[in-house]
Amino acid sequence: MFVAPDPGRLRLRSAARGVLGVSLAVTVSDLVTQSLPAAIAGGLAALLALFTVTDASVRGQAVTSALLPVAGFPVLALAAALHDVPWVRDAAFLAVLGAGIYARRWGPRGHALGTFAFMTFFAAQFLHAVPGQLPELYAAVALSLLASSAVRFGLWCYERRLPPAAVPAVAPGGTGLARVTTRQAVQGMAGGAFALVVGQLVSHERWYWAVGAVWWIFVNTASRGETLVRGFRRVLGTVAGIAVGLMVAVPLDGAGAPTAVLVAVCVFGIFYTAAVSYTWMMLAVTLMAGLLYGLLGVLSPGLLALRVAETGVGALGAALAVLLVLPVTTHATTDAWIQRALHCVHACTSEAAARLAGAPAADPARYVAELEVLLGRVRLSLAPLVHPLSPLRARKARARQVLELLDRCAQEVRGLASVAGDPDASHDARLAAACWRVEAAVLALTTPGAPHHGTDVPVVEPRHFDGEAALAHLHDLEQALKALAAPLRSPVAPA
Repeated sequence: MFVAPDPGRLRLRSAARGVLGVSLAVTVSDLVTQSLPAAIAGGLAALLALFTVTDASVRGQAVTSALLPVAGFPVLALAAALHDVPWVRDAAFLAVLGAGIYARRWGPRGHALGTFAFMTFFAAQFLHAVPGQLPELYAAVALSLLASSAVRFGLWCYERRLPPAAVPAVAPGGTGLARVTTRQAVQGMAGGAFALVVGQLVSHERWYWAVGAVWWIFVNTASRGETLVRGFRRVLGTVAGIAVGLMVAVPLDGAGAPTAVLVAVCVFGIFYTAAVSYTWMMLAVTLMAGLLYGLLGVLSPGLLALRVAETGVGALGAALAVLLVLPVTTHATTDAWIQRALHCVHACTSEAAARLAGAPAADPARYVAELEVLLGRVRLSLAPLVHPLSPLRARKARARQVLELLDRCAQEVRGLASVAGDPDASHDARLAAACWRVEAAVLALTTPGAPHHGTDVPVVEPRHFDGEAALAHLHDLEQALKALAAPLRSPVAPA
């Protein structure tokens, strides 16, 4: 985690801005409402706004941020109104969970709004909110969103100076139960129902932790393998966070100044580690929760142990749901992401060739950025197979081979796009033939029954064709695509 690359120091800047935005939001909320629960609700709202809003453009981020109260305020009122009606409250919680997962079909905005709605209901359980508290909670959340937006879009909008971000990849589509988000919504509600029932048997007061664990385990997953790995990492991070909490949060016992400093450190850790290690992020989340309970005056070693138990219940519920309820296989999901990545490779190649042929409007760079996002999804989907604890050795080896070859494809595509962007580059008649061969190689990998080269086709080492860089990149790209045929078409393919 500490040696993970951070191009442009984006993770560092995001983490620093997160601390600044959340700190300002909590300060404003506390000064206006003079209520600790309201200040906590405001801080959570600011953290969610800064963490979950990931639209590709700054304008899109601003629109989604403005819509957060539309998703959160009605849910907060519903949760408070149902505080004394447990069975109806539980049903409503599961409905919000299912709707929030289903909303991911609409991309980053749907994900952010669904998460904010669910976490608003969760926060109402955490704070034991009742209707009489709604005015101060509304005020705190609204002020916090304004404060965090002032930091994000005014004081420190570093995205304005960055090139346009690639649109985050969404799960492959479909209709009805063929759509991943629909299946996950059903799975999430099933897992949430299990967690709710068993969680209440474990604790009548902290059962919502188990339901919250189900929600966050399903975030950014698209198959049963991804969900199982994420559940394992969540439990591991929670256990580590509890261990740190016993050494740090319990001795502090809610002392104001040091607790505030450590909460800021946890917020920094959440933002800084989220993109590279879910386990480390969960450690920071768990420690922060313990510190907040210290501020509320209810922290004890027994409470921390209870959090581990409830998290385990949530992880078990999520695991049973993805294994038994409309399972989405790792094979099907990974294959869909690989297909999209290969089509992106072809599109980038075509754009680069057109640019070299003199078409000024051709822009391979946008496909390079999209390919990076898609390969990130492929890595996430293959994570269960390359996990150190995976017992499937043959599939693990093939999964690693697929990742290595796709990384090689990405490297050659980046090089080709760089050459195409050189104003001194000129058209070569051989480029058309080379691009056609790349297209044929992609077609062989993405079209069932299409002719393809077998494993007996040698992979030629990279050559530079007397310094002709574009042809060299196309040649090496073709060879990498041909080499992908073996692991992808294997009867025990890792996809």
